[in-house]
Amino acid sequence: MTATNRLISFVRDYYQSNAFIPLHAPHFNGNEKHYVVDTLESTFVSSVGAYVDKFEQQVAEFTGAASAVATVNGTAALHTALYMAGVREGDFVITQPLTFVATCNVIAQLGAQPVFVDVERSTLGMSANKLESFLNEQCEQRDGQCYHHSGARIAAVVPMHTFGHPVRIDEIAQVCARFGITLVEDAAESLGSFYKNKHTGTFSDFAALSFNGNKIITTGGGGMVLCASEELAQKTKHITTTAKVPHPYEFYHDELAFNFRMPNLNAALGCGQIEQLIEYLAQKRGLAQAYQSELENTDLEFVSEPMDAQSNYWLNAVICRDKKHRDELLTQTNQAGVMTRPVWQLMHTLPMFQNAICGPLDVSIWLAERIVNLPSSVPVPKEAP
Repeated sequence: MTATNRLISFVRDYYQSNAFIPLHAPHFNGNEKHYVVDTLESTFVSSVGAYVDKFEQQVAEFTGAASAVATVNGTAALHTALYMAGVREGDFVITQPLTFVATCNVIAQLGAQPVFVDVERSTLGMSANKLESFLNEQCEQRDGQCYHHSGARIAAVVPMHTFGHPVRIDEIAQVCARFGITLVEDAAESLGSFYKNKHTGTFSDFAALSFNGNKIITTGGGGMVLCASEELAQKTKHITTTAKVPHPYEFYHDELAFNFRMPNLNAALGCGQIEQLIEYLAQKRGLAQAYQSELENTDLEFVSEPMDAQSNYWLNAVICRDKKHRDELLTQTNQAGVMTRPVWQLMHTLPMFQNAICGPLDVSIWLAERIVNLPSSVPVPKEAP
């Protein structure tokens, strides 16, 4: 039996289904329905309600962040995080080309420009060494800040914890500190992931989480800004709620701001989901271990969590021999009703970012030709006969 056929058979056996197997589907087996109905009955379904506050507290407590601010989606969370970090029009923001397009969209929407440095094969995320080399070769420090040779300020560095696998975030933070650059973590995919026993998203003043329908827990659509202090969180909450100054009836707004607040209805769903997060993490780790065992001694290399990290294994992945092997795997699995996907198109190859400044991107290009994501849903419990 070929490795691909073994993989298809394994996935069907694991999910106990001969029907279509999606890449990552949510399921709702806890208090979600109860909390959502409670919200409907309360009539507080929009951006004011008890579940928003509760969900923020639960996420902050789980991650160890000082505070958390809920937003309408992960893109809005990252947009807010970058804005709060001081990114403005004309700035450069360094990120990785192997990422979801939202990372770069929000940079551009703030009037800044993404700059790309390479990733590491071991983490799939930004290389601290490549970041440092880029800064040494193409940038200089003036007045405590870092500037590219073109004259643009390097306002922030945004690594992403790809598929939930933590980058070497402490080393990236050290590089940023040496060059006077603000660090913002794109932790959209990494709720439940830890690096050196510290949760991703808590190595910087601001970070973004996502609760999209395909994430480890979902609010339908939703995100969260993790903040390093309560003071920063209060400012962030003010910015995400149109900068409205509290008053019994007057509408007064004291600065330019966003309407990014998560609705109470979505937060209620999140409260039901997060109660099951520990169980989900254990099940996803078990699935990853099963994949790794099944694929030993095959021509598919399973992507394991990096050294010093505990990954949430949001999306499991394999590395194929080459692009031809990757395309064959994608074709055969999808034709068999087992959903697999390649990694995103590299950002610097997209039309809106093709003129971006880049360092050498050899590892990103190599990985993009070989990575395939595998079905990673938490299995739905089977009802007893």
